[in-house]
Amino acid sequence: MRIAYSVHDVRAAERRLMARVPEDALMLRAAAGLAAVCVRTLGRVSGARVVLLVGSGDNGGDALHAGARLARRGAGVRAVLLGGDRVHAGGLAALRRAGGRTVDPDQAAVALRRADLVVDGIVGIGGRGGLRPEAARVARQAAACGAPLVAVDLPSGIDADSGRVDGEAVRADVTVTFGAHKPGLLVDPGRGHAGVVHPVDIGLGPELAEATPVVRTLHHQEVADLLPVPGPESDKYRRGVVGVAAGSERYPGAAVLAVAGALRGGAGAVRYVGPPAEAVLARFPEVLVGTGRVQAWVAGSGLGDAPEARERLARALEDGVPTVVDADGLRMLDPAQRRGPRGPLVLTPHAGEAAALLGVARAEVEAQRLASVRRLARSTGATVLLKGSTTLIASPPGEGGADEDGGTVVANLNGSGWLATAGTGDVLAGLIGSLLAAGLAPADAAAVGAHLHGLAGALAPVPPTAGEVAEALPAAWGRLRDRG
Repeated sequence: MRIAYSVHDVRAAERRLMARVPEDALMLRAAAGLAAVCVRTLGRVSGARVVLLVGSGDNGGDALHAGARLARRGAGVRAVLLGGDRVHAGGLAALRRAGGRTVDPDQAAVALRRADLVVDGIVGIGGRGGLRPEAARVARQAAACGAPLVAVDLPSGIDADSGRVDGEAVRADVTVTFGAHKPGLLVDPGRGHAGVVHPVDIGLGPELAEATPVVRTLHHQEVADLLPVPGPESDKYRRGVVGVAAGSERYPGAAVLAVAGALRGGAGAVRYVGPPAEAVLARFPEVLVGTGRVQAWVAGSGLGDAPEARERLARALEDGVPTVVDADGLRMLDPAQRRGPRGPLVLTPHAGEAAALLGVARAEVEAQRLASVRRLARSTGATVLLKGSTTLIASPPGEGGADEDGGTVVANLNGSGWLATAGTGDVLAGLIGSLLAAGLAPADAAAVGAHLHGLAGALAPVPPTAGEVAEALPAAWGRLRDRG
């Protein structure tokens, strides 16, 4: 499990800890952890050539102190001083005492040409916007040199609180983060720049105990503990019945795939309402067809534009049970249905659908995924699962511990670009609906469904079809049970 705190809370924790420990103690702890990861990345330290990209903030100081440690072990260390005379004085003195040398930015390309490792200490967690021109030029040279790049705390140019990238930013192979994860390491597009993230404990744990995490992930044990398990007295109705109002004569596959996800989600039975029932029964003869009591609904996938499509969605919403609304159903939701009397909603938009619901451009959602999923949960009163390589799940105010500011967002990180294929969203919607029918709370159903879906994508053949992802769900359940 990874827990990310805001920059404000991390800095406040650091100030409280620094009031009780010697000056520079936190920086030296951070530098020791950073140097250790650099050693593992290099493999051989003596004779290795290390280039530090050093800005004017504390990240530059961390890099300089870590460079001093590497120099004492025999590495040839060069520091490109992008902060001019504002770089950390203590770190610079330590590097020079250890035999390290400094390089002007204009000479960075020469030093980088022979580098075995590059350390990015340009900008700290307080940085805003992309890299400045000189730093951007040197970062491009570092990327082109081919050496592994280790970022200090956060890749420079990434917004620590949101993962937003405005302009040029460092793309790291490894990020060494201190004290706690920052949201930008868990949320795209920043996550895509971070590479492998290594946390280093510098003693902030007790100081952050009272802070509310901004983002968290679920450990596999947490997911395993949430999986619905039938008891000795269970029957198909006690296990929960999920209704599926998906698909149409034009899009029969959406119905089949939503039902496939629902059948493998843990509920006792699936009830299908609407056309094309023949296609569903041909694939899944165990499905119940026609109206009847259900504990949750899945509505929207492949409904199309036929007049009866809105009626199918409205009937599901009027039932007063938890409902997953996906795809075409999102487009059909009007403001009264979003906020009016109904059961709990789980909305499952991709970035384009979220943009339409928010009335903004898709690019804005993609750049500000964390803010967007929170805003959508707040404006609709629904649990929102924003699809993507990092899937984000936000609860509405008053549910799942969320307050008006949004509470903690759950990030699912086991997704893959291979899941970006037609029909996988239908499978996910059915899976979440079945977990709701089995009794999971909306946020838990969304988080468990996303995790199972991502794991199934990893277990399916490559490249997978949506049907193969659905077929891999039982293996994903088994993998979670075995780990648990």
